[in-house]
Amino acid sequence: MPYAWEPSPELIAASNLADFLRATGCPDYDALAARADADPAWLMQQVFAFCDVRFYRPYDRMLDLSRGEPWARWCVGGTTNIVLNCLDKHRGTPVWDQTFLVWEGEDKREQRSVSYAEFDHEVCRLAQGLRALGIGRGDVVAIYMPNLPETFAAFFAILKLGAIVMPLFSGFGPSPIQSRLNHGEAKAVITASGTWRRGQPAALKSVLDTALEHAPSVQHVIVVKRDGLDIDTPMQAGRDHWWSDVVAGQDGAIATVEMQAEDPAILLYTSGTTGEPKGCVWTQIGFIGSMVTRDIIICGDFKPSDRFFFFSDMGWMVGAMCACIPSFAGGSLLIAEGTPDFPDTGRFWRLIQDHRVSYLGVSPTIVRSLMRYGTDEVERYDLSSLRITASGGEAWTEAPWRWFFEHVCKSRLPIINISGGTEVGGCIFTGTPIHPMNPCSFARPALGVGADIVDVTGKKAAAGEVGELVLRHASIGMTKSLWKADQRYIESYWSTLPGLWVHGDFAMRDHDGLYYILGRSDDTIKISGKRTGPAELEGILVATGKISEAAVFGIPHPVKGSAIVCACVPMPGVAADNTMADALSAALVDGMGASYRPERIVFVDDLPRTRNLKIMRRVLRAVFEHKDPGDLSALANPETVERIRAKLGD
Repeated sequence: MPYAWEPSPELIAASNLADFLRATGCPDYDALAARADADPAWLMQQVFAFCDVRFYRPYDRMLDLSRGEPWARWCVGGTTNIVLNCLDKHRGTPVWDQTFLVWEGEDKREQRSVSYAEFDHEVCRLAQGLRALGIGRGDVVAIYMPNLPETFAAFFAILKLGAIVMPLFSGFGPSPIQSRLNHGEAKAVITASGTWRRGQPAALKSVLDTALEHAPSVQHVIVVKRDGLDIDTPMQAGRDHWWSDVVAGQDGAIATVEMQAEDPAILLYTSGTTGEPKGCVWTQIGFIGSMVTRDIIICGDFKPSDRFFFFSDMGWMVGAMCACIPSFAGGSLLIAEGTPDFPDTGRFWRLIQDHRVSYLGVSPTIVRSLMRYGTDEVERYDLSSLRITASGGEAWTEAPWRWFFEHVCKSRLPIINISGGTEVGGCIFTGTPIHPMNPCSFARPALGVGADIVDVTGKKAAAGEVGELVLRHASIGMTKSLWKADQRYIESYWSTLPGLWVHGDFAMRDHDGLYYILGRSDDTIKISGKRTGPAELEGILVATGKISEAAVFGIPHPVKGSAIVCACVPMPGVAADNTMADALSAALVDGMGASYRPERIVFVDDLPRTRNLKIMRRVLRAVFEHKDPGDLSALANPETVERIRAKLGD
């Protein structure tokens, strides 16, 4: 059977990956991958040399496994900084005067373009201002911002000081902000007075203020004042500072702080299926060595001539990708405030056309949301600047993949499909410009991560068999434990199958030689590409005092990917009616943001649970999707399944 797409000899020859194969002396990708998995330290030496990764002090040892794979140490003795590799190295080169960042507001009359030199000057001025407030090495500073140039300047200014960036999703309500600030013990937060959302001003600072009522570690709040937004922005004396005042009088003369290669740089939270959010720790060298160089520049073919655009939020992993990938390579970045389909349904495609985007990132969620407007919206715009497209965030289904490939890629551009995760700081599976594609496929496992697919015993799965996605060894981008939770780190990833990192995805290597992700193997919910643990949502519902118990799970949704369903057990004497359902829905929106409005709330008298009282969300999900819930022998109360099924038929 022919592939949906095959690379031309010209594309293969011109690819970064072909150059890397020649540099390493490997005849093909599979030979390179085999050597990389056998010797990950060798691979990273090759990556650093090929991509010119910079250090202040060279490392003494690339990889130290003396404490075992979960506690791998990279670049031992070396010192560096993400800012050294993404900004400082370009100073005095032709890149310095080239455009780095182009910004467009929700109203396209708001536009800004800055060169590397201009951007760096603002980074340095903010870093000076933050230092004057007492921010320094090891301090955690959160970013709660929409897509603005200042958002990216803040990202690099924090890192320049040796402090730790904590990105927060700009759509969060007070509850998830508060929990993350407290868990990470953030010392400061950088925010904006507000943002535009579909033509309406939306407050950010006031939402943050509510979270800060019970976040005692936060000493300073730096606020970007948005002109034209009619939003009241109270400022608390001594704690709150306008950005303009913080940078006033600063000349930009500040050196980047030299950090140990494995010092924490980014603290990015992801939610598991139980308990509080997990704080994933990326180091100064980890993200540069994995996602930026190994995955996107080498395998994904990003070039210095490219303009990168991935419509995303700083609070997701892609925010750091947008900051670091083009800047490391000396390319340029487009960012846009607002949503892809407002003020008109063709906005996303117009942005590509007007700003000559060549390297486009998408999530299947964005594609599904834009498909509903039809192909005429795509055809209205000139997308000929596109050279490469990339996709990530969740598994594709075939219909949107084909729609995107045919109407955006014009059946000739590759979709570099990538899948990894916050916890691994890079890719596990990847597409490349030198391998063929089929709908929803990945070309190969990423280099040097030890990816494999196994059965329940840990034995390698045969081609065509669905299995658990695992990693057989540590890689450079992998989280350094979890923030303040070493035991949880081991229990979450290294304890299910001895000696293997269990990622939580089902996967398959098909007979066509390509790889496929088939969805999560745990209960994590993905809403518009953002992973959220049910416990976080259930806690908000129970906190209303109206219900005694809740089980939250995701079901397929044609646009969002997943939609939230809440099965709730009312408190005695509380009426299980539409008024209560509306109140519970409002609690989720107020606590988490509008994206988390539930698709349905169903009131039940009990929830299916195992004999050790674990709620079986997979059973609930199957019932709501009218599927076979499978083996119920582990349930302590199997009768609840039929009662819930009967309720759905009411």
